[in-house]
Order: sequence, then structure tokens, then C-alpha cells
Amino acid sequence: MALSVEEIEELFAVRGGEMYAGEPVTQLEHALQSAALAEAEDASDEMVTAALLHDLGHMLHDLGETPTLRGLDDVHQFRALPFLRGTFGSKVLDPIRLHVDAKRYLCAMRDGYFAALSEDSKRSLGLQGGIFNEGQAEAFILQPGAVDAVRLRLWDDAAKTAGAATPPLAHFLARARRCVLARDAIA
Repeated sequence: MALSVEEIEELFAVRGGEMYAGEPVTQLEHALQSAALAEAEDASDEMVTAALLHDLGHMLHDLGETPTLRGLDDVHQFRALPFLRGTFGSKVLDPIRLHVDAKRYLCAMRDGYFAALSEDSKRSLGLQGGIFNEGQAEAFILQPGAVDAVRLRLWDDAAKTAGAATPPLAHFLARARRCVLARDAIA
């Protein structure tokens, strides 16, 4: 069942105050910072929405704090898709679906990228399949939405600053409403 924008807002109200695993920010702070970074680069409504919602899957389960410490990959990039499909189209969903593989791609293709990852991100990388080899990297970047997923991944990596000022959730949800597939789904 697809979540409405109002239900997404409620999910952030209920679970957004939880800490973002292994980082000094909450789930909501991370989402807002990611969206703000996208907006600062004049990204489209779809990309700002993808940045806001890319880690929604973390809030759709209860695996406790920092599941990577227990060797668990929560496959959050896929967990959110059934809840967002029907509300948003591929310009929002593809970057969300591919943002984990974008990390694997960037580790393979960008010098120094792996070293700059947080410890939790390095742990999750191993659980998510590790660094792409050359052939995997080449195949990844040819997929629809892969280039946007790389942009999203870079915002994701930079969105872990305690106390960073951002616009409120309502600001970004207004942009998300402009991306809703069925206009009558907007309350």
C-alpha cells in the first residue's frame, strides 16, 4: 500500500527522532540535510524528494540501533519502494533504489571515496556486496537513474552534520506533493 505524503509526514513524526545508525544526527535531520543539499544544487522536485526519502526504509522496520554492528543489512533501499510506488514515479524511486549501489560505484571509481566514508557506512558497504569491480561499475552507471543515484549518494554522505540548519519538513513535503503521481491523492 502506497504511503500518502501525509502518512510520510506521520512516519517522520513517529520515527524521525531516532538516531541515524552510527551517525551524530537523527533520521529526520539526515533526511532534511540531504534534501537541503539537493535544493542548494538546484535539483528538481523529484531529486529533492528522493533525497528526502532515500532512507525512509530505515524507519519501516525495527532492527534496533546500528544493525550493521550485528552483521545485518536492512536492505532499506528496497524496503521503502512498495510504500512509495504508486505515490511517486521513477524519477523519485530510481535514485532511492540505486543509492546503495551508487556507494559501491563511487568506491570503485572515485579515489579517496572509500576512505572518507563513516565507519558505519564502511561496515554496511561490506554487507551490501562490497566495492564494485570495473565491469559492475560500468553496468551500474548505464542503468536508468544511476547518474541521479550518484548525485543522491553524495548528498547522503554529506548529510551527517550535527546541528546543521535546514528548512523544516513541511518545506520539503510541499516539493514532494508536486511529484505525486495521482493529484487526487494530495490531501
